[in-house]
Amino acid sequence: MPDLTGQVMIVTGGNAGLGKETVRVLLEHNAKVYIGARDEKKARAAIEELREQTGNEAFFLELNLANLASVRKSAEEFLSKEKELHVLFNNAGVTCMPLDWVTDDGYDMTFGTNVVGESVFDCLWRTAFNLRCRAFPLHKAPAPHYPGKQSTTHDKHPRVIWLSSLAAYISPLCWDTFKDGPARRKAGTHSTYQQSKLANVILARQCAKRFGHQSLVSLSVNPGTVQTDIMKHATDKDKKVSSLLYNFWPVETGVLTSLWAGTMPEPIKHNGEFVVPWGRISDPCRPEAYDDKIGNRLWDWLELEVEPFTK
Repeated sequence: MPDLTGQVMIVTGGNAGLGKETVRVLLEHNAKVYIGARDEKKARAAIEELREQTGNEAFFLELNLANLASVRKSAEEFLSKEKELHVLFNNAGVTCMPLDWVTDDGYDMTFGTNVVGESVFDCLWRTAFNLRCRAFPLHKAPAPHYPGKQSTTHDKHPRVIWLSSLAAYISPLCWDTFKDGPARRKAGTHSTYQQSKLANVILARQCAKRFGHQSLVSLSVNPGTVQTDIMKHATDKDKKVSSLLYNFWPVETGVLTSLWAGTMPEPIKHNGEFVVPWGRISDPCRPEAYDDKIGNRLWDWLELEVEPFTK
């Protein structure tokens, strides 16, 4: 990885699991990192632990992806503090949430957190910077040079990294499951998670298509099966089945692919594509991920749904 001095980054869900390990490595390479998290106490504890490990300090950014008003407030807070953002790691995610749980805005908790909330945050910072700068690149200074080290390229290519999953291959989008109703309850929690991960792949590609000409790089990432606490709400049966089906890698390995996508020069050549372990461009995901009719429909649906929070 290059030295990241001068680079400003946000890692959503950066207080635990893959997000926390991502923050640790970024701090070790001298990036300025904001941890987007709902629980301030846990985030502060993570910040202190990471400071002791790395000698560098991350910053807390209050962010509740299950509440769109909170998402807007979080983006506004960040924009009041920083003039540029080089990488947004859309890392936060949930799975196996109880069916009775919906977001504060009425979306399925899994789809609302993993897709709707992340999309609003992405839209807000991207729009704000675009209005401020009128055009990408967001950071127009010459590329910094660090003697004896590989120079970073983020000044020319701000990036959005969408954390997806192996689950992206499993289920198509079922439009009537995004909010509560009979179809959602029939589909169940596994389906909504699978759909959310496919949606991450679709949105990464759509973001690249729509803003790639403005130097934005957008990639989706399958980090592999990693040992985290993401299944803390899963049933004992689901946990047992998962342990039998998959070999779980440690987080130190699991972050390699998203860090490659977010910090290395090679991914610039693969805008909009799906990256798999460990830092490889994948063969196509589900066909729906590359269907512009579906991509446009999802993008338009999200724009309509979140319009009150992005003006």
